[in-house]
Amino acid sequence: MLFPRTLNFTLVALLACLPKFAQANADIKKPAPEAQIMLCTVPEFDDIAIDIPEILDDKIRISSLHASIKQDQIAQFTGSVILVDKSQRILADQLAFNRLKMQIEAIGNIHYQGKQINIFADTLSASKIDNATTMTSASYQLHGNPGHGTAASLSIDGDGVLSLVDSTFTTCLQKVPDWQLKAAEINLSANGDFGEAYHAQFRVLDVPVFYVPYFYFPISKERLSGFLYPDFTPYGSSGVEFTAPFYWNIAENYDATITPRYMSKRGLQWQTEFRYLMGLQSGKIDIEYLDNDKAIKANNDPRYLARFQHIGTFSDGFRAYIDYTTISDDNYLVDIGSKQYNSNDAYLYQTGELAYFGEQWRATVQVQDFEVLGDHQPSYKTLPHFELSAQQPLNFLSGQFELYSEITNFQSSEKDQVEANRYHVEAGFILPIVRPAWFLNSEVKLMHTYYQQDNIAQGSNLDETVTRTLPKVRIHGGINFDKELVAFGQSYRHTLEPQLQYIYVPEKDQSNIGLYDTTLLQDDFHGIFRDTRYSGLDRIAAANQYTWGITSRLLDEENLEIIRLSLGRIQYLGDKNTSLANDVLLTDNVGNNDKQSSVAADLFYRINHQWQVSADIQYNTLEDFTNKGQVKVDYQLDKYNLMQLNHRYTRNVSGDSLEQVSLLTSFAINKSWAFVGRLTQDLQQNRSLESYAGFQYESCCWAVRIAYHRHINSNLDPISFASEGRKEFDTRISIKIIIKGLDGKQSAIGTQEMFDKSIFGYKRPYYLQN
Repeated sequence: MLFPRTLNFTLVALLACLPKFAQANADIKKPAPEAQIMLCTVPEFDDIAIDIPEILDDKIRISSLHASIKQDQIAQFTGSVILVDKSQRILADQLAFNRLKMQIEAIGNIHYQGKQINIFADTLSASKIDNATTMTSASYQLHGNPGHGTAASLSIDGDGVLSLVDSTFTTCLQKVPDWQLKAAEINLSANGDFGEAYHAQFRVLDVPVFYVPYFYFPISKERLSGFLYPDFTPYGSSGVEFTAPFYWNIAENYDATITPRYMSKRGLQWQTEFRYLMGLQSGKIDIEYLDNDKAIKANNDPRYLARFQHIGTFSDGFRAYIDYTTISDDNYLVDIGSKQYNSNDAYLYQTGELAYFGEQWRATVQVQDFEVLGDHQPSYKTLPHFELSAQQPLNFLSGQFELYSEITNFQSSEKDQVEANRYHVEAGFILPIVRPAWFLNSEVKLMHTYYQQDNIAQGSNLDETVTRTLPKVRIHGGINFDKELVAFGQSYRHTLEPQLQYIYVPEKDQSNIGLYDTTLLQDDFHGIFRDTRYSGLDRIAAANQYTWGITSRLLDEENLEIIRLSLGRIQYLGDKNTSLANDVLLTDNVGNNDKQSSVAADLFYRINHQWQVSADIQYNTLEDFTNKGQVKVDYQLDKYNLMQLNHRYTRNVSGDSLEQVSLLTSFAINKSWAFVGRLTQDLQQNRSLESYAGFQYESCCWAVRIAYHRHINSNLDPISFASEGRKEFDTRISIKIIIKGLDGKQSAIGTQEMFDKSIFGYKRPYYLQN
């Protein structure tokens, strides 16, 4: 559909403000530079018997330039000798075959090809009867794997196991490898999954570093028991830290990782992770335990964290889900840290759910609680929560009848806190009409809720029983206009997408109902088109309002979104539900009046495959202030070169304003070195919240990471024993060395793990480099 020329002036004007847009958009057509691939090149060898027919039985085929037979027993072959059977190929200058003993002796420029290996040697001796092959002065290269080395003597038994005497193994390519194993004997499995070394030296630049009498290591991606890469932190709030994870491959569907973590200031902590997979059921159990925190002098209680996670389906339509965590004290995550949660997380999951999915209905039983950390309002448990929903299609206008009902029991751990049973049912009709150029969704429902409230304090406004019945009418429609547009020599499609929503819910005094699972929801551009202001059911806000919104997009010839601009607001036709204004927990204090909400705007601009800008804001036009807003600029050349700049502002967070700016960057210094840095600054209190600097060296066969991390410490429980000796900031330096090829992983290490170390994390832009 087309729209008047005057309506596309806004987008054209926006383009005019960006003088480099034409060049930037042209860059979209160019493929983004490939990410740096730090892989050791695996040599490839042509089939030395490419012109010889394949052998499928127990026969042996030999070709050469010259041949002779002695006493009808020993055949002598010279000159480009090639021996082929169904499992191996041998190329040599000379080869003798004893027909009676079924033995082969070869000398001179030997090239042996098996299914998993290429070997070059001076001599070869093989017995068909013993099904064994021995070579001397050998060098070998694993097939499809950078693993290679040398051996004074190399033998292959009937099962394909390689035994190397006075041997080496490495995945590095240099003449003097960065690292290698040098052992009296190395055995490699027939399928190339693992190796074992006896009396082994680990050498760096051919200098012995340490000795182990026995070493068992994987050389493929198959699971194998053994030690994983250690972590070393020479400086931090817990002192010197060292972790050495041990992986235990218990069975095909069970495994565990046991990690001793030594902290010089706190003691030895044990971390265990047990994983299981049984058909369609999977889960894991994590336990972290520190028997006695030496940094806490006032208390000898153990500090721990335990988490159980399970998800699975069984029978037809049933699904089970469990996520339960318990912790010893509120400051555990801040002091000791855990891979299960971030150090600034304020609550832990404690949820169990069983659901059944039918063709047109669903039933769910759930028990839920949260272990909330720090100073907080007491929260409620749902023991249990049961819900039933159903949909029945109608025979006109693609409509359907919907039914939703729930029964919830709210319990509190506080003796003087109100508890309740809530029974809720809502039913009605929805009539969705969707066409390519427009849509109109209509909804009419009746909502009925019944409360039984106990343990009500004297003088409270709450009632023991409350019945609330409210109708809801909602109409939401929109139109999609589009027009071809030419700007800066490029063809685009410009869209204009206005939408309008009307909601009516009558006003009802609900101050006699407690607050059990209800809080305010966000009012961003997408949020203003919701049919409710609150989560949960304890408050259903009165509404006689319409919401307008408009979105305009610019799409290129490949239908990729270049620019998107959205603007919207709620207009109130009647008085707002003033009875909710006394609910302290639900008061947003954003200055909204009775006539209209703040303006909500959203902007997205993808300059090209490398640059992207996004922003959103909620602005009160009448009182001239911003409720919430954020701006983010992303640059990503490849996974080694990126930058992200963020600015966040919220006017009211527990009565205080929040304004932060952060800069994250990663770039490749050269072919081997990369840098990751992050700075986060609190602009309201003029202080640093976090700083991080990490350097990583990566070659094709090993990597080392050195990082400095300083971030503000939280104190969730200032009167707890665990507050003893806590500093305002936690500063640490960590070192990690990775030997590539000894865990079966040949891919580039990358820098994503350094991003994850941040307390704020990193969210990769969706549109960049996809």
